[in-house]
Amino acid sequence: MLNHESVIKKETPGSLVHVECVNTNYSNSGNLMGVKYEAVLWNRQKKKYDRILWLGVLGVLGIFIAAQLILFPQITAETLIIRVTALTAFTLLHLILMIGPLARLDDRFLPLLYNRRHLGVSMFFIALIHGVFSIIQFHALGDVNPIVSVFVSNQNYQAISKFPFQVLGFLALVILFLMAATSHDFWLKNLSPKVWKSLHMGVYIAYAMLIAHVALGALQYESQPVYWVILFTGFATISGLHLVAGFKESKRLKNERDNLKESGFVKVGPVNEIQESCAKTVFIEGENIAIFKYGGKVSAVHNVCKHQMGPLGEGKIVDGCITCPWHGYQYLPENGQSPPPFTELLHTYEVKVAEGNVWVNPIPKPEGTFVEPVILEAK
Repeated sequence: MLNHESVIKKETPGSLVHVECVNTNYSNSGNLMGVKYEAVLWNRQKKKYDRILWLGVLGVLGIFIAAQLILFPQITAETLIIRVTALTAFTLLHLILMIGPLARLDDRFLPLLYNRRHLGVSMFFIALIHGVFSIIQFHALGDVNPIVSVFVSNQNYQAISKFPFQVLGFLALVILFLMAATSHDFWLKNLSPKVWKSLHMGVYIAYAMLIAHVALGALQYESQPVYWVILFTGFATISGLHLVAGFKESKRLKNERDNLKESGFVKVGPVNEIQESCAKTVFIEGENIAIFKYGGKVSAVHNVCKHQMGPLGEGKIVDGCITCPWHGYQYLPENGQSPPPFTELLHTYEVKVAEGNVWVNPIPKPEGTFVEPVILEAK
């Protein structure tokens, strides 16, 4: 891939010359590269991850099948499938919910986090088998549509022991389906990271529904307290890990805030307040600063144009350059330099982003000094 940056001069009334930065990407064949989606690349790491995943899934299935056959030798094939798929899917869901906090507590769990969507999709298909067999066995023999029957066959919502727990399981399965169906990066890019993240946070709603589904369903017919202990232990483990990880993250962020203050940084407000390709202007310790957000990055420069002292913060990022709203003079946001052959230079400033807030160090760098932009995390 060759990246070519060209500078186009434009004549404006009064013979003023300014420039526009034009970035063009060329593929190896010399043709313009368009935006496109590529198939998932099954590299060695992903293949190894999936092999281990499915060996583990098959192992868990085998253990549960053997246990059911020993404990209930007269069990039918349909009931066996319903039980072992439920146990396996519920176990996988607990593992999925544990990976996030574990990765925040210990970096060695990060490889599991990177490919967690594979685990989620696998869990959904196992849960789907459980749901399909349950609906067939309990709702397919009447005159009512089986799906409708799930919702109308039992409406004792006021009774705990007779609560229509199957409705909760069905709704949880719908949420898991939406998550599995949108797991590909295609949906992450087209729904936007914020919408995609909100959708996938639904896993906690599904988990709460499944806890109630089990507690109000299968456990109502079990006399052994060990099953309640197992259910509570799983819930407590998930909750405990999230609390511990949250406490650690809160402590880390506090230390980060303290370090920023000690280093001279000043908090200027949420990064989300800054519109894309635009700036927020602040006056700190006599410094007039424009903080720009562009292409998932944040940079800060002096807010005054070198041409006729125009307010750069009222301009926009155009073709990668800060463009003064008065006369079109342009500067690169990361170093405050005008594109060649022009030589105007701006002071630059260090910026940080912590907890979604922008911090800026008001001590200016020498004019034209490169400052590494802050890369914003997708939310």
